[in-house]
Amino acid sequence: MSRTQYEVTAIVGSYTNSNGEKKNRYQRIGSVIDTKNGLMLKLDLMPLTDEHWNGWAYLNVPKPKEQFEDSSIPF
Repeated sequence: MSRTQYEVTAIVGSYTNSNGEKKNRYQRIGSVIDTKNGLMLKLDLMPLTDEHWNGWAYLNVPKPKEQFEDSSIPF
């Protein structure tokens, strides 16, 4: 069974927060998956930004998926 080892993210822009600080805006662009044949990269999109993506991406350990449980939903 394949398992996601890393989330691939890239800086796709920037914004200024309420304190006037410039911050980067990130977008998940794919995953690195551990398969029976080794690690594989799956790109879901290529960032096209006004600031011209420079080709660099970050590999981040995946965040745990949140379990959604709401007993008020009748199904």
